[in-house]
Parts: sequence; C-alpha cells; structure tokens
Amino acid sequence: MERRIFAVSEVNQLIKAVLDDVPLLGSICVRGELSNYKMYPSGHHYFTLKDEQSALRCVMFRGQAARLRFRPENGMKVLALGRVTVFPRDGAYQLYCDELSPDGVGDLHVAFEQLKEKLWKEGLFAEDQKKPLPLYPQAIAVITSSAGAAVHDMIRILRRRYPLAKVKLLPVRVQGAEAPPEIVGAIRYANRYKVADLIITGRGGGSMEDLWAFNDERVARAIYDSEIPVISAVGHEPDVTIADFVADARAATPSHAAEMAVPDQGELREILQSARLHLTRAQGKKLELLRRRLETLAGKRVLTDPVAVIQDKRMLLAHLQKNLGYAAEARLARPRRRLGALAASLDALSPLKVLGRGYALVTDERGRILRRAADVCPGETVTASLGEGRLACRVEHVFTEEKDSHECEEGKEL
Repeated sequence: MERRIFAVSEVNQLIKAVLDDVPLLGSICVRGELSNYKMYPSGHHYFTLKDEQSALRCVMFRGQAARLRFRPENGMKVLALGRVTVFPRDGAYQLYCDELSPDGVGDLHVAFEQLKEKLWKEGLFAEDQKKPLPLYPQAIAVITSSAGAAVHDMIRILRRRYPLAKVKLLPVRVQGAEAPPEIVGAIRYANRYKVADLIITGRGGGSMEDLWAFNDERVARAIYDSEIPVISAVGHEPDVTIADFVADARAATPSHAAEMAVPDQGELREILQSARLHLTRAQGKKLELLRRRLETLAGKRVLTDPVAVIQDKRMLLAHLQKNLGYAAEARLARPRRRLGALAASLDALSPLKVLGRGYALVTDERGRILRRAADVCPGETVTASLGEGRLACRVEHVFTEEKDSHECEEGKEL
C-alpha cells in the first residue's frame, strides 16, 4: 500500500479542520491567569492564559479589544470566551478571544477601580483643586438628557428656590456609546462661550451600565479642566461615579444638586427682612443720639450768646498778652543782670584799673612784660605804661636779691 505524503500546510489545514468541527471548541469559555499580555500598535492584543499545569496562547483582534471596559494586566484572573483553532502558518493552536472579563467581579467594576486609582494618582480628586460654587449664580447650565425626569425636577426646584438665575439646558445623551463625547462637548461648549457661571451635569439612577457614561475618562477630564464650577448629580444616594470624585461638588441626586446650586428665596427674604429691621433700629438709635446731641448743643452759651463768647475770648487773649509781656520782661531781666555782673567783674580785673591806682606796666624792647628785674640788663630800654601815658626808660642799674648790677645775663657788660 502506497503511503500518502502530506505537505506541512496540508497537515496544519487538516488539524484546523478537525478542531473547527468540534462544537465545544467553537464557543468555549476558559478561566485562567493573564501572562505576557501585550498590546501592539495594530490594535491586536496577544497574551497567554495559564493555570498551575498548562498554558494556552490567545489573541484578541482590534475589533474585539475595542470593546474592553477594563485594562487587562498580568496576573489578573479572567474568563476568556472564544474559539480554539489552528493558525495554519505557524501550526500552533490558540484561543481566538471574543470577550474578556475579570473572574469573580464584573468588568465594569474592575474598570471603575482602575480608572479611579489612575485619576487619583494624577491628582484629579485633590480637594485643593476644587473650585468654590458661586453664592448667587446668574446662569446655570444643566447638562443632561432633555427627556429624563431628572431635568424637570432640577428646573422646577431651581425656579422655585431662586427664579433670578437663568437655567440653560444643554441636552445630551446620558447612556450608550455616544453619551461620553456629547457630555464632553457640552462641558467644553459651556466653558468656551461662558454660557453660565455654574454647571450641573448628571442623570437619574440606574444600573452601573446605565451610569457608565459618567465613569468615562474623557468625561472626568473634561470636568476637571472646566473653568466653570461643576456639580455632579448622577443617580441616587448609593450611586457613585468617577464624575462625583472629579467634580467640584457632589450631589446625592439631581434634585439635591438643584438645592445646592442656588439659595432659597424664602430664606433670602427672611435674611433681608431681618437685615432691614436691624438697619431700621440702628438708624433709629443713631437719630435719637443725634437729636439729643443737637438739643445739648442748642443750650450751649456759644450758640445762645455768641458775642459773649467772643468777649470772653478777647479778655482771655488780653490776659495772656499781659502775662506774656511780664514773662518776656522777666526773661530779659535775668540776662541783663548777669551781663552787668560779668562786666563789673571784668572791669575790676582790667589792668587799666590797676594802673590808675599808681602802678605801671613795664615791657622790654620786644614788648614782653617784665616780671623780674633780672629779665633786663643795664643799658637796655624799657617802656613803662602808666594810668595816663607811657615812659621810655633806660636801665642804669639792676638790683636783685641774687645778684648786683655788675652780674648780667648773657654776659652783657655794664
């Protein structure tokens, strides 16, 4: 019997046909741990599913990968749904994955936690980034579905509480694949054209899938980038979305958001009425004090007899002028007396006074005052100043206690 010889490609095609004929392998769900997960620029995802004993190569093409709601990571336990077949070129069988979901929890929950952690690390939830809400908004942009009950509740509450604020509805879809880009576009439109000074965005309650548009990363970043303060009003009290963490304020419900956005006109009226009453009382007290002061001033002598007051001031001025004159005279008298005493003392010490009493002032030829006889020698000329006039004298003899006339300083001869 002649043996049939197969080409490699024929063998691979034969194996592929065998596997494709097995119904169980045409739609199979496999549980395993992700390993060697790679995303290529083409958009295709390649990875390996493994357990304690075996490994299975897998591929998810771009179309299926685009529907993923979470970010697969190595080590994550997942359920992979797809078909097992052979890639004839490589001769290797693998799982062509159509759907991928976390094992044990829903893919939406994993995606929520992953995005929450990512944005928290980037600082989008930081309290210091939150903008304060305006106390008295003039215009409010409501970004939600125009067909839902939430928008009617918000408009009704806003008009009832604070009719001065203009409410501008920017209708968008709040569910489905088209919802996130529409919400982002409405937020950017409100900021670009400054249509309001406060934004409320949200919708009524629902399942996690219904609220997923407000867990979209694009919506979260648009809220964070908004220059206009944003109130997130998604679902009911238990519902929490990524938009709630990023927004400047979070409301439990859309109705609560409307109450947060504006003050209550009834409370404002009470505040204004209280302020008016307080102001009236304060002005009344002030007027009463002014009235009493006016009555007191009206009885003052300066108003009842202004001429008398002028006379009193004139008398006071004359008295002050008189006292000032006395003080000036006393002030000048003391220096005069001191000057006279100093002049008398100086006159008493004057050499002229001494000369007037018969004494004489003798100077040598160089004008030096002679205090001792030994300061001159015989033959020298001296000048004697008297009380009246001067005498030019020639020294004939010098008499001292130490020496007689023939002993002269500097060797001078008699």
